[in-house]
Amino acid sequence: MSKLYRMADYRPKTALTHFTRFELSQLLDVYGRCVAAGLWRDYAIDHRPGTAVFAVFRSTHEQPLFTITKRMVNGRDHRFVVTNGGRKLREGDSIAEVLPALTPGPRIVPPDRAVTPR
Repeated sequence: MSKLYRMADYRPKTALTHFTRFELSQLLDVYGRCVAAGLWRDYAIDHRPGTAVFAVFRSTHEQPLFTITKRMVNGRDHRFVVTNGGRKLREGDSIAEVLPALTPGPRIVPPDRAVTPR
């Protein structure tokens, strides 16, 4: 009689790295503000072994404008990295440390769009 072996018992166990509800809420908050300002248009979430990626796009047919990557370090801890076209902008241990790299700073308003007080 032959013996059955479950292949799942012999495969290495890799923990799925994902954004928590709190982290995703913070990411979508920044995303919503930038969409309202007309800066971003689309986003994508990707999961790879040991990595979760949130990418934002200015247009659907372009490369990501920013990517926020959550990587597993030492099997337990996570590290967040914000990149722009392969250039690392910010790195930190929490999502709150890296989000300021995404928020747009003050900008000059053209005279034809300025609001004048009455």
